[in-house]
Amino acid sequence: MSVTQTINKAASNPSRTHDYLYDPLFSVSSDRDHARATFKAHTSVDRIKRVPEYNTMFSNLRHHPRFSVRLEATDPVPAYINRQWRGYADQAREALVRYTTFNYDPSVQIPAVSYPDAEVAGRNRYQYFRRPIIPFLQQVPPDVLLATNKVDPLAPPESQQAARPPTPMTRTVAIQTDYRDSETQTEPYSPEYVVRPGSAPELLTLATLTFGQGLPAGLAEVEMIERARAKRAWEATLPPLNDVSQLDKRRKMMDEQERKEWAIREAEIEKLQEARLEVLKKLLQQREQNHRELTTKRLDRLWTKKQQHKEDKVTRIRREHIKTIRKLTKKRQNVEGKLERRDITHEYSNHASQTYAPISRVGVFLDRGSEQYVVKSRHLTTYEGLLELEGSLPDFVTQPRIRAPKQRSVVGKDGYVKRKNRREKELAEIYEEMQKNKLKGDEAPKPLRFLQKIEKPIPRPPTPSVEVPSQEEEDQELAVIFLQKLIRGKAVQNMMFEGKEKRRELILELQSTHALQEAQQQMKKSEKEAILTLQRQRQMHQHKESNIDEGLADLEGQAIGDMLDFLSKELIRLQEERRIHAFSMLAERQRRIREAEESGRRQVEERRRREEDEIFKQVIGLHQETVDTYLQDIIIGSVDATAERQAREEVQRKAETINDIAYEIEESRTKLQSEEIVSELVHSFLLPEVQKQTTREKVKTQQRKHLLAAHKVVHKEGEGVMAMHGQPSPASDDKVMEDKATQEGGEKTSPKPVSPEPEK
Repeated sequence: MSVTQTINKAASNPSRTHDYLYDPLFSVSSDRDHARATFKAHTSVDRIKRVPEYNTMFSNLRHHPRFSVRLEATDPVPAYINRQWRGYADQAREALVRYTTFNYDPSVQIPAVSYPDAEVAGRNRYQYFRRPIIPFLQQVPPDVLLATNKVDPLAPPESQQAARPPTPMTRTVAIQTDYRDSETQTEPYSPEYVVRPGSAPELLTLATLTFGQGLPAGLAEVEMIERARAKRAWEATLPPLNDVSQLDKRRKMMDEQERKEWAIREAEIEKLQEARLEVLKKLLQQREQNHRELTTKRLDRLWTKKQQHKEDKVTRIRREHIKTIRKLTKKRQNVEGKLERRDITHEYSNHASQTYAPISRVGVFLDRGSEQYVVKSRHLTTYEGLLELEGSLPDFVTQPRIRAPKQRSVVGKDGYVKRKNRREKELAEIYEEMQKNKLKGDEAPKPLRFLQKIEKPIPRPPTPSVEVPSQEEEDQELAVIFLQKLIRGKAVQNMMFEGKEKRRELILELQSTHALQEAQQQMKKSEKEAILTLQRQRQMHQHKESNIDEGLADLEGQAIGDMLDFLSKELIRLQEERRIHAFSMLAERQRRIREAEESGRRQVEERRRREEDEIFKQVIGLHQETVDTYLQDIIIGSVDATAERQAREEVQRKAETINDIAYEIEESRTKLQSEEIVSELVHSFLLPEVQKQTTREKVKTQQRKHLLAAHKVVHKEGEGVMAMHGQPSPASDDKVMEDKATQEGGEKTSPKPVSPEPEK
């Protein structure tokens, strides 16, 4: 009988977790990708652990999980492994190469490129064997060996590499002085000079250069001096202006020189732009680094805040849990709900009862009123009191006499040592042996065996065991690894060949550039630009397609993740809903049983609650009305004060404006204008006043008629009664009143001159 056993092996990952630190062939494009790989390794699935919560280990509730997911605290990478990005050295070397390309500085040394040991006779021996002849992968003859480029592509050309200056015979050694740098001469002395008549020294052409502005001369100043020399030599070769036949030649030479100067200027501008771009790149990198640091700090602060919030919440939940457990325990002690009387005898006999040890949560504080037991005495708070207290004490208190206790015999009368004295006897014997050894000096004193703290070693974790595969499987796995290495090496070679074939036209163009004429060079240059444009467009198209694919993959992942999250939540919700439904059925049954018992208490509680709510509403309403009245008084007072202040400011501003206008008119007016202004003022003062008085008299006359008619009607019935008592008739009074009114009306009708008063 044969038994077939299937062994399922885990699929090998394309890359391991920490390949970015250990694998020399693993490379990333920038430090950002290195940081991303580091974060991915620290938050990998292998480091996630399920830590059980012992308080809720057997819980099925969502808000009381059985375990929590945490990252493993121990770092699997040793501390001596370098965790920085390996590309910083290459960036620094490229920066030095660019610096020496545009700036002549012999003190800057470019570090040599060091390549690691290829290990030809070691583990990389298979990479240096002859290629296998594979028809569908072989694109070049198998016996052709391409020579490697031994020239550093980042190094400057040989024409720009400066030779090492010879070592001087003497050297300057810096010393420390007692003088400050500001007290020394900072600018070199320039002596006066006299030019010999008829001579023009070349040195005077550098008179514009001063210390700090061109001196000491650098590479740019030397190039400028050489260009000035070449220009003076060119000016010496120019035909004279008085020769008419050489004017065309002079013009052509000047045009050619101008084109050369423009080319030099463009080259200088390009150098300046490249230098500015380098500075801008450094600033951008520094800004990105600052942003990363701020983001890291913000995330750390947020993480700390969330952790604190989580700990507070867990503490609150545990406190509520303890309180609920205590209530349930108290409730289960009296399941039947019987009322028990207070057993005073039991409380006083039990020293753990509330009588002897009351609990603080029920409102009893043991240290309340403890200040009454504090001793406040002059003998304890002042120095004189302490001296007086010390003087009143007897001598045996301040100067105690201690007598050593007599050593009791450990051995009894019958020669038997008791158990409690056995340890003392052993210690005494050990001490005697130590004293004997000390006197002899033969052996070093040993530490006391019974007084030494023996620390238990930390138990080692169990050693993991791995199933040992068979020899056949191991050979098969080694063969697969060897084939993978061969395929990877072949793929790298094919990539190099494809790159060479892709740029074959450029290679041929470089080889044939120096042998072509100017027109053909221009043609080749245009073809090169067209090819580069097509390549750039193709790269842009590929980049767009990769961005689109990445976006679609992101959207698909989000949709699938949301769907799975929704389904898992729905499953948990359905389970919780069923469990809650069962609990609700039980609670409904218990509620129906207790509803009849609690109806009376519920009514009393509801009536009390309504009364308290009404009291609370009345108090809140009174407080709100008080606040509204207080705020209204404050607002009205503020509005009045603000309006008064603004009115005063407006009146003062208008008065100043009118005064300015009046002063200007007063200064510029003539006698005729003054008379005209006076006449207008008199006209505006007198005529309106006369019109107002006339209108008032007309109104009073009309009202007087109605008043007299009302008097007649009122006093008509009382005339007979007044005549019977011998009183004068009201008719005569009415006549007298009419005469007075006529006189008053005449006086008020006649206009009187009114003296105009100046307006304020």
